Amino acid sequence: MNIKLTYLIPGLFIILFSCNSAPSGEGAQTRLFDGQSLQGWIQKNGSATFQVVDGMIVGRTVSGSPNSFLCTENDYTDFILELEVWVDPELNSGIQIRSHSMKEFNDGRVHGCQVEIDPSDRAWSGGIYDEGRRGWLYDLEDNEAGRKAFKINEWNHYKIEAIGPRIRTWVNGVPAADLIDTVDSSGFIGLQVHSHQKEGLQVKWRNIRIQEVKTK
Repeated sequence: MNIKLTYLIPGLFIILFSCNSAPSGEGAQTRLFDGQSLQGWIQKNGSATFQVVDGMIVGRTVSGSPNSFLCTENDYTDFILELEVWVDPELNSGIQIRSHSMKEFNDGRVHGCQVEIDPSDRAWSGGIYDEGRRGWLYDLEDNEAGRKAFKINEWNHYKIEAIGPRIRTWVNGVPAADLIDTVDSSGFIGLQVHSHQKEGLQVKWRNIRIQEVKTK
């Protein structure tokens, strides 16, 4: 098991290799997306479009737009998030967790941990990137099984577990990232349409469900 830890110290990140965090109880799994509307969601940054089509959220690129995010109106602390995603092979995307958008931080730029959706040859899907702030926290360079888990031009199942400072991810049931990060303990969940010069590239999400967890 390869567990990375990051602690924010002015000008310095320390990477260690141990962790502990134990859930004391899990609530019922609930749907974040009702399959019919974008109720409970709000767009932040960018001008990419988000629509509900046949029970899916479909995001489409708009040429010249910066990264765009469809974000939950509510914040979440400790949870297990599951969803399915399909992405155009030309388009990078991601799932924000425990993220923020504040006027005082880069004029509202969305920032926080992002679970990568990466159909490129690099194949770091399931890795953890700190959007708008620190950059890569956990890539898949040393996880060959994880790099092979994502299927191009198919629906892919993501499971994201954020309990205490520990964040773990799975892509199609294959372990991807395992990170300890103490910077953000709660925030919104967001669906990214990455900036792209080409118009109309799509990323689709469905079956978005969350199970909130109480910790000791």
